[in-house]
Amino acid sequence: MARLIRNLRQLFKYRVLIQSLVGRDLKARYRGTVLGFLWSFLNPLLLMLVYTVVFALILQPRDPLFGKPLTYALYLFSGLLPWHWFLSSTLESSGALMANGNLIKKILFPAEVLPVVTVTANLVNFLFGLPILFLLIFLFGGHLTWYVLFLPLVVVIQYIFCLGFSLLISALTVHFRDIRDILNNLMTLWFFSTPVIYSMQLGPIQKSSALRTVLSLNPMTHIIEGYHSALYYGGLIHWKRLGVTFLVSLLVFWIGYSVFDRLRDSFPEEV
Repeated sequence: MARLIRNLRQLFKYRVLIQSLVGRDLKARYRGTVLGFLWSFLNPLLLMLVYTVVFALILQPRDPLFGKPLTYALYLFSGLLPWHWFLSSTLESSGALMANGNLIKKILFPAEVLPVVTVTANLVNFLFGLPILFLLIFLFGGHLTWYVLFLPLVVVIQYIFCLGFSLLISALTVHFRDIRDILNNLMTLWFFSTPVIYSMQLGPIQKSSALRTVLSLNPMTHIIEGYHSALYYGGLIHWKRLGVTFLVSLLVFWIGYSVFDRLRDSFPEEV
């Protein structure tokens, strides 16, 4: 633990470098496009439209909470935004070290900066999408309550969880390249195991204690529910569940950083 704290203090000294690399990542992401940074708003918006057409208009969910397509669109968007942040951070982190091998081979470069930059850059994209969500809430007849002030708490918990998981994945992928292909399938399963397109109040979930228990073991379930509470339902987040998720996120971060730190000496040879 003392080593972890010492490394985090050392990492804090590289905050200017992290800020510079995040800016470079965001600029490179949309370089050469006509709309540029507008894609940070349009990508989640177009994704929401696709899911709304498929799940609200075609499949027509049985949950009475989603009686109107526009209402369901708000529910979808408030869950898709943070999920897209988690998905992009995980997939991009799996190749972050190998894509920047020239930097890792430099003796003084801290390799853990690369996953941090990836997660932080996707956090910025997530924050760019929030104004669109707020605008849609007002346009579609929704409303924000003062409980939205708890939103930064949920964001911090997700950031810690994403960062820990990304550190773990980025370190392991250097030695086991198959992880990148496994992730593509795992993230699809993880998506449907998280209440993004459905509610935990759905009849089949309420009737099956085993299914409810399995979904509750997923940390992203409670993170996404935190967003739904603050943005869609306008109610108080579930403190007990989110508190446990916070502890789990800290544990994931500790495991991720410990594995990363243990393997860091082998990175220059493998990338």
